[in-house]
Amino acid sequence: MDIFAIIKLLGGLAMFLYGIEIMGDGLKNSSGAALKKVLEKVTGNVLVGVLTGTLVTAVIQSSTATIVLTVALIGAGVLSLQQAVSIVLGANIGTTITAQIIRLMDIDSNGNMILEFCKPENLAPIALVVGIILIMFVKRKSAKTVGDIFIGFGILFSGLLNMTAAVNPLSDSPEFAAILARFAGNPLLGILSGLVLTVVVQSSSAMVGMLQALSSTGAMTFAMVYPVIMGINLGTCVTTAMVCSIGSSKDAKRTGVVHIAFNTIGTVLFMIVMTILQKNCLFGDSFWTKAVDSGGIANFQTIFNVITAIALLPFTNQLVKLSKVIVKEDKPEDLPHPELHTLDPKLYISPAVAVSEATKAVSAMGAIAKDNFARGCEQLFKYDAGTVKKIDQDEDCLDTFADTSDHFLIGLSKAVESEQEDRQLDMLMQVVPNFERVGDYATNLVELSQQLSADGGSFSDMAKQELRIICGAVNEILSMTVDAFSRDDKQLVRKIEPFEEVIDDMVMILRDRHTKRLKARACSVNSGLVFMETLTYLERASDQCSSIAVMMMSRDNETILQNHYEYLRELHAGNDQEYLAEKECRRKQYIDALKNIG
Repeated sequence: MDIFAIIKLLGGLAMFLYGIEIMGDGLKNSSGAALKKVLEKVTGNVLVGVLTGTLVTAVIQSSTATIVLTVALIGAGVLSLQQAVSIVLGANIGTTITAQIIRLMDIDSNGNMILEFCKPENLAPIALVVGIILIMFVKRKSAKTVGDIFIGFGILFSGLLNMTAAVNPLSDSPEFAAILARFAGNPLLGILSGLVLTVVVQSSSAMVGMLQALSSTGAMTFAMVYPVIMGINLGTCVTTAMVCSIGSSKDAKRTGVVHIAFNTIGTVLFMIVMTILQKNCLFGDSFWTKAVDSGGIANFQTIFNVITAIALLPFTNQLVKLSKVIVKEDKPEDLPHPELHTLDPKLYISPAVAVSEATKAVSAMGAIAKDNFARGCEQLFKYDAGTVKKIDQDEDCLDTFADTSDHFLIGLSKAVESEQEDRQLDMLMQVVPNFERVGDYATNLVELSQQLSADGGSFSDMAKQELRIICGAVNEILSMTVDAFSRDDKQLVRKIEPFEEVIDDMVMILRDRHTKRLKARACSVNSGLVFMETLTYLERASDQCSSIAVMMMSRDNETILQNHYEYLRELHAGNDQEYLAEKECRRKQYIDALKNIG
């Protein structure tokens, strides 16, 4: 085999790897929402988990990618270690789909036009042509995603054909025959070779594809091939172990341990069985010595992984216990608000899932900011140092999350391709600072209450009643905003803007009243200043609710997105009957309550 044949082989391998990546990315982007739903349906049922792992891996064309996503979902609290183990068992089965696709090389059309089209040498250029048409001439974003799938499929088969062409001369090479003879006589060497090469190439699918290309020489027997396939399965564990061990939780590391244990135990057991079968010439001597084709390689890989999964399925609890023995639990860490610590860049491997988890985390942030603001309001009436400590602690959590989410969302924006997810991501990037500001206003209210307490001042009875009413209104609009965001409730979100307008009117009324009390010397200057500043922060908190509501509506409405100021101007002009009815309802609830004071 000369240098040019080696270059051609490596070039074919590069095309094959790139084709798998492009096709996998296209499949992930086109089925992201479905993938998310499938993962969310995983229960404690081990069989469901195995089927899920198989399906997800078949879609994204990589068992390592599935396990990386599973690890990220463990960190996000979506999956437990027990559920993750069953998905790992299924991932090994799903990765065999690629080999089953490659077996199209063995098609014998016998003049049948449909089968002729399915042969790789014809299918590859057809897929490439369809893909480039969709990408270059169809302007819809979804067409590009489908085009990527076709392009990836075409490149994959083009690389496979190049590898096949490069290795064809080996069929007459005595040196190649001598190397293969060593493999036939030493299964452990085959396992080691498969393991090392898979670690180097970082893709079990690519290694099996290379074996299938080599099978075209007709010089490879089943006895030579099966140990290499087992080694390939072991090799993919090394990559998974490295990914699972970097910046991950204990359960994530345990998932990597389970994957290694599962593949190692399966390989050892299968190797023992295969050795016994071969030594006793079961199935006949010709079964072990006859040339194997790509279909035979694909079938063995599938059978090996299915039987191993079935054999170890009843022992998932033992695998979990083993992982806990190897990866011991640290001293429990009292982590405040763990729901804010779920954004793992590993989720980028499935943008739909990443966007969903980011939305949940931002919803949690909103709920914490809302509760903190309510506590801040209470400090105006009764200062409590213990509550202030809790407010400060939660404010630190909100600030840290805001920084973390900024980095996460910016990174995710490079992976997102669907227009719907892109708009959701834009909305999240704008909602986070709004929720953060609500948290800031809580600490501002605490500072005002501390100032009032330090001066020995207090509000008049009338001022307290007024503050109770407007604080109640602001806390209600904050609850409404968080609920609307969490549930993505389009009806509820339309009620926020008229409510915010009523709160603005309340602030104007209370400022006017308090100015009159100050002139009449019915309250002290210091208390009066605190009262006025409190109104400012209450009004700003309701303004943030209005901003979030507009962002939510603009996500699905291009007109609002392009000019939300015009949208608000038209609403405030009083031409929307639904808006007017809601505003009148809130006026009766809160403005009338203010009028009844005194």
